[in-house]
Amino acid sequence: MQRLQDRVAVVTGGAGGIGLATVRRFAEEGAKVVVADIDPDAGKAAADEVGGLFVPVDVTDEAAVDALFQTAVDTYGSLDIAFNNAGISPPDDDSILSTGIDAWQRVQQVNLTSVYLCCRYALPHMRRQGKGSIINTASFVAVMGAATSQISYSASKGGVLAMSRELGVQFAREGIRVNALCPGPVNTPLLQELFAKDPERAERRLVHVPLGRFAEPEEIAAAVAFLASDDASFMTASTFLVDGGIAGAYVTPV
Repeated sequence: MQRLQDRVAVVTGGAGGIGLATVRRFAEEGAKVVVADIDPDAGKAAADEVGGLFVPVDVTDEAAVDALFQTAVDTYGSLDIAFNNAGISPPDDDSILSTGIDAWQRVQQVNLTSVYLCCRYALPHMRRQGKGSIINTASFVAVMGAATSQISYSASKGGVLAMSRELGVQFAREGIRVNALCPGPVNTPLLQELFAKDPERAERRLVHVPLGRFAEPEEIAAAVAFLASDDASFMTASTFLVDGGIAGAYVTPV
């Protein structure tokens, strides 16, 4: 199915995990993909795999983010989809009682401020066209408390969710849709590394998932492709949960 034929999509954090799975899915659906990542080798490999364009970028650098979207338009002629997905979840972001201000600010900068920057510089291109789809990666922890605390991560994703709702409302009459993707725990290298160090923490998370497993990146990418496509043409300012039932569960049967 070529739902995204000839549309131009920018994916931040496109070199791995959900981002890489989405780069592949977008390409399968006919999009021209711009892969943005801080890792030059993995980013170029991802872009080469799908015949796309790699742009190295630190998403906390305002000038670099501006240049990213301008490069996409200069290269392909438009900007139809922005998947603002780059984020971090470092081990020193834990309970509020132990998380220092430096860890707090670093996570906020990468997870929340970068999404603000990406939206700020994607929107003018989409406004000129009179259309576009922005998908911002939030999290299920944006709508409920996490079983294992990551205080700055949770707060940053709550900010992404609120910002996405506001932008979705603000720009709806201009043909631009903005939605917040809220995944549950996903089987990515980041999660594997975190839980390999603490299997008990992993088990505490897994017990809350009614489907009894973590998501695969490809399952989240399918949701992103839907939000990017005309199949989601009446969806904006939404909280799009893809969480295996976590947010709907009171007690999970074992």
